[in-house]
Amino acid sequence: MSNDDKLKISQKLPNKKAFNELTLIRDTIFWVGVVGEGQNHNAIFARPFNEKDAFPQKLTEKEYKIKSNFHGFGGKSYKCISFKNNFYLIWIDQLSKAVWFQIFKKAGIKDRIQNKYLESVQEPRQLSKSIEGNFDSSFVISENFFLYGICEINNIDYLFSLNLEKTKQDIYRIRKFKNFAGDLSSNTSASLLSWIEWDSPYMPWEKNDLFFAQMDCNGELRKIKKFSNKLINAKKNVSFFQPYWISEKLLVCSEDSSGWWNLLFIDVSDIERIFITKRVKRNLIEYGAPQWVSGIKFFSGTLKNLFCLAKKENSWILEQYKDLRFFEEYSTPFSSLSDFSVFEKKVVFKGYGSDFLGNLFEIDFEEKVSSNLSEEIYVEHIKDCSKPESFWFKGFEDKATHSLLYRPLVEKFIKPPLLVRAHSGPTSFFDGSYNSEVQFWTLKGFFVAEVNYGGSSGFGKDYRERLNYKWGIVDSYDCKALALELLKLKLVDSEKVVIFGNSAGGFTALNCLLYRSIFTAAICKYPVIDLEDMHYNTHRFEKDYLNSLVGNYAKNQYDYTNRSPINQINKIKKPILLFHGKKDTVISYKQTLKIQEILIHNNKYSEVIIFENEGHGFKNIENKEVVMQKCQEFLKKALNI
Repeated sequence: MSNDDKLKISQKLPNKKAFNELTLIRDTIFWVGVVGEGQNHNAIFARPFNEKDAFPQKLTEKEYKIKSNFHGFGGKSYKCISFKNNFYLIWIDQLSKAVWFQIFKKAGIKDRIQNKYLESVQEPRQLSKSIEGNFDSSFVISENFFLYGICEINNIDYLFSLNLEKTKQDIYRIRKFKNFAGDLSSNTSASLLSWIEWDSPYMPWEKNDLFFAQMDCNGELRKIKKFSNKLINAKKNVSFFQPYWISEKLLVCSEDSSGWWNLLFIDVSDIERIFITKRVKRNLIEYGAPQWVSGIKFFSGTLKNLFCLAKKENSWILEQYKDLRFFEEYSTPFSSLSDFSVFEKKVVFKGYGSDFLGNLFEIDFEEKVSSNLSEEIYVEHIKDCSKPESFWFKGFEDKATHSLLYRPLVEKFIKPPLLVRAHSGPTSFFDGSYNSEVQFWTLKGFFVAEVNYGGSSGFGKDYRERLNYKWGIVDSYDCKALALELLKLKLVDSEKVVIFGNSAGGFTALNCLLYRSIFTAAICKYPVIDLEDMHYNTHRFEKDYLNSLVGNYAKNQYDYTNRSPINQINKIKKPILLFHGKKDTVISYKQTLKIQEILIHNNKYSEVIIFENEGHGFKNIENKEVVMQKCQEFLKKALNI
């Protein structure tokens, strides 16, 4: 490979992420950032809202690894709460395997000049003893200085409390949940708690329950009530998303009883008479997403000023409500939004687009803001960028299926090779955000297509449930159907069609090579290879996932065997390039090693590359460069280019 190729690979890799896990409290922004050159330690930082040139203040001075591993996939790792006119900062540290806590107050003018915006009122304190388990960061603080949270110990979830005035204490277990719980939140006085629970055989986006609890003055649960309503969930499976208190008695969430995650406002003035005070029903719009990780936010603010995010196909809108009344809708230029946080009329989030990387945006709605946020924000657009085109085609059972097409930026071929990408999850989706790998290939003259196959999120519940009991069938069919449609339109070379996939997408990709496949080759990272092994050995959160994707194991063992690529590998005669990390705890690299010898023996140009220091999702920049270099070398041979 030439030095020019290597240089371009390096240039196309994204820079290190900044402003992770944003929170806005009063006029201060908090986030988690890496400390030093390695990835072993990090810290919580702060700076004033809308002062982009302000030097960040590091709040956590000792060595910590601030990270959540809750339910395996984690999520937000800390919470900052405005309490008693101070900032109460609580975080999860993986080095001590404990919850830590520190109080700050707003610094004086002299300190601000020295880039010190917050002043420590109390030194950091390790609240809990170390546990062999995981904490969620959806913490709540009560008036009597108790911290409430949810943790998992020995595969059991608990509601617990800790005394904020004590150190290294045993967690006090208030409630043992039947199975999973999450999204703990409280009203303004913390006299009422809410959370969601789900149990076998469901994932949280398939069916969960919304609970409310009344607290007594001693911090014990006095009354617990499961929300049930004949219009919503009394007679059907419903998923609630992000229950969030906007006042002492009112809570907002979204639920998918209509087939779309729509807004629901609930009055809990009397826990014995919980009722719906407002319901917003809109088709083709999602106010929610699958709860793979904790801490995903679509709603933030208060009853006086509530802001809500909503996904509409491949774009996002921001809505503002005042006293439950719809006030304004703001269109945005973003294909993806994260780290959404609001305080009064100040809004922060990270926005991503098809031709710009994730940027931090800070908007003060106290000032007049255009309904088109594109007029209010500035982004630095990336040149030489292929923008995605939304393309619908007939997928499995002739159902309308969505994809994104990226045309080549340069003409290097009479007809360009086609790279089809199958997303992971499989309950995920491609949103059209800038992707350095996609752009790398379009600059090489390739045509790239991303398939939101049946089962993808963001297109309603029915679309999401197309994959039920048909994983390995619907997804691979849809990938083939899109490739055939592009061939029919004479947009790509029929002799050069490659399927890409990571994790669950790797499972889809490998199955695409079976049975007179139109695909010339496949490239996969850490793919699912053996459904039977996944059934027995996957981690707790995904233990029941295959019940809906494939079916009950005892009754559908044939499907588990027949749809597993490991049992079909001798039938695959096309070249495959596989990557896996030895530290992968979701899918063991040993599964990939099982097929290595057969793969390389049967398929010319096939190769398996194992990284010693990678897990499920590659982080190391040097390894990412190796992946791109190996992919280029592989495709030159496999496609004869």
